[in-house]
Amino acid sequence: MVRWTIFMRYAMTSDRRRLLIAVTPEDICHGESGIVAGILDAGFDYVHLRHPAASLAEVKAVIEDIPHRLRRRLRLHGHFGLVHEFNLGGLHLNRRCPSPPCGYQGPVSRSCHSVAEVTEVAGECDYVTLSPIFPSISKPGYSAEFSPSVVHSVIVVVAAGGQGGGARWA
Repeated sequence: MVRWTIFMRYAMTSDRRRLLIAVTPEDICHGESGIVAGILDAGFDYVHLRHPAASLAEVKAVIEDIPHRLRRRLRLHGHFGLVHEFNLGGLHLNRRCPSPPCGYQGPVSRSCHSVAEVTEVAGECDYVTLSPIFPSISKPGYSAEFSPSVVHSVIVVVAAGGQGGGARWA
């Protein structure tokens, strides 16, 4: 079964607007371009293309099948050269790809795993993801690390990580 990660981000951008973000599974799935288009057409702000083991050609093939009108709402987790080739919506930095290409001036988001990381990069990114917030069923052993009060005290954060398990915050 393929799992998609859906983030709902409330009042975290500098202009305090809400964002809906979907992140693709690690492996490219059959019909992914259509799924991505459907998610964006349903009102999501961004879809992050997160395919750490995919080749440049494989990621390029996914993007080519996504309608041009939606491509500005894609964020890449790798193969950053494609951002200009397809006029995409930006880059998402992570442990595997921690820096944008030299001279890149477009939108950037970043994965963080501590409040210290968030604080360090807060002025450099449009938004960051902070994880794990809840225990994860997609990454065994990846447990929740942050309390609601910690998450609410950090600005410009998408709370990421953890699906299922019945975890709830008041």
